[in-house]
Amino acid sequence: MELRDPIHGSIDISDAEEAVIDSVVFQRLRAIKQLGFSEFSFPGATHNRMIHSIGVSHLSGKVFDQVFSDFKFPNTKSKQRLRQCLKLAALLHDIGHGPLSHTTEEVMPPLKDLNVKSYENRRTDLVLIESDFTLDRQANHEDYTIKFITDSSLTDVLKRACPDISPLHIACLIDKTLICPDDFFMVDGLDFRSILSQIVSSELDCDRMDYLERDAYFCGTNYGRVELTWLIANLTYNNVNEELFLALNRKALYAFDDFLLARHHMHLMVYFHHKSVVYEEILNRYLTSEDCEFYLPSDINEYIACTDYALYQHLSKVSNPWARRIAKRQPYKVLFELHSTTEDNRPQEMQKRLEQEGISTILAGTMARLSKYHAAAPEEKSFPIYVVDQYDRLAKAYPIEESTEIFQKYEEIRRIERLYVEPESFHRAEKFIIDNKL
Repeated sequence: MELRDPIHGSIDISDAEEAVIDSVVFQRLRAIKQLGFSEFSFPGATHNRMIHSIGVSHLSGKVFDQVFSDFKFPNTKSKQRLRQCLKLAALLHDIGHGPLSHTTEEVMPPLKDLNVKSYENRRTDLVLIESDFTLDRQANHEDYTIKFITDSSLTDVLKRACPDISPLHIACLIDKTLICPDDFFMVDGLDFRSILSQIVSSELDCDRMDYLERDAYFCGTNYGRVELTWLIANLTYNNVNEELFLALNRKALYAFDDFLLARHHMHLMVYFHHKSVVYEEILNRYLTSEDCEFYLPSDINEYIACTDYALYQHLSKVSNPWARRIAKRQPYKVLFELHSTTEDNRPQEMQKRLEQEGISTILAGTMARLSKYHAAAPEEKSFPIYVVDQYDRLAKAYPIEESTEIFQKYEEIRRIERLYVEPESFHRAEKFIIDNKL
C-alpha cells in the first residue's frame, strides 16, 4: 500500500503495517490530535497521532537503511526481520496516548489494574525512580502502549501479520526496561536492541524528526524546521563490546545542534503557548475536582473509545464550571508573563493580592530544558549516542554530549511563569496591578 503524506511525500506500507493501521486500536489515533489544545492558537494544528505515527515508522525505515547500508547481514531474512520490528515499534510508539493531552493521565487507573503481564520481568538498573516499578503507582500512556501491544486485540493482529516477530519484541524497542526473552536482537554475536531502541526513542530519534517538521508545518511556523536529509545521511553505528549504538558523523554535529535548538524553541514558542497552557490547567482543575465524572478505564477494550471527541462531548454535558469553560471556549486570560532562568516570586505575590481582592486566578509555570541528558537518567547513560569521524578511522568515538558545547551553553532551565485571571475580571485585575505597582 502507498500513502501520500504532506511532510514525507509517498510512503510505502508493508502488508504487516497495513494490517496494524487497519486495526481498530490504531484507527483510534485518528481521533487523538497530535497537539491537543494547540489548535486554539494555531488553527492549522489539527493533525492527529495516526499520521504522525505513520511518519515515524517511515523515517525509521529510512534511518535503518542508512545506518546499516554497509553492514553485512548473514542473510536477507535477519535484516528484514529487524527492520520490520523497528518499523512496527515506531508505528506503535504512541498507541496508548490518552485524549487531548498528558493532563488526562490524572484520571488513569492504578497500574496494577491494567495487569500488564510483560512488566513482571524488567531491568531495575534502568530506572531513575524506584517507585516507577511499583504496581501501586498511577498508570500512564506508555503503560497503555505496552498493554495494547502485548495483551489486546492488537496483539492478535501482530501475531498474524508477523509470525516471526513476537509482540514482546516490538514492546522491547519502546520500553527499554523490558527483558527480551531470547536472542531475537542478536545477529552474528552483535546485539542490535540498543540501537534500534534509540531510533525509536533518544535525543536523535525518528519521533522527534517527524513531529518537529510536522508540527511546524501545520502550525505555520519555522521553529521546527531541521536538516533531516543531512542528519539521516550521516547516521551510523558504533560497536561497544559487541553492542551497537547510534552514532553520528562529526561533520553533521552542527546539524544536531540545530536539531536540539529547533525542539527547544518549539517548546517555548508552540508547545508552551499561553493558550494551550491555560486550557490544560483548566482541564486539570476539572479532572482533579470532587465532582469530576470523567475517568480512563483500565479495560483496554473500553479505552479504545476514549478519544478527544469523547472527552469534548463529555465536557459539553457536565455542569462543572471548569468543564464549561472548555466547552464554551472561555479560558482565563494572561495578565502577567515572566520568562527567566531563575526563580522569581512576583507572580506568586500578584496571585496572592488578587485572590485577596476576590479575583480568581490561575498560576501556571512551564519549564524547558534543551536536553534530557541534563537529568542524567540511568536509561540515557546506558544508551549513549556517539560521534565518529569518517575521515579519521583512528579517532576515538565519543558520547555526543562530550562532542558539542551546546549542552553546556543551554544547561540552564528556561522558566515561563504566567498569571491568568478570569476574563470577567480582567480589566479590574489589570487596573489593580497597575495601581499597586505590582
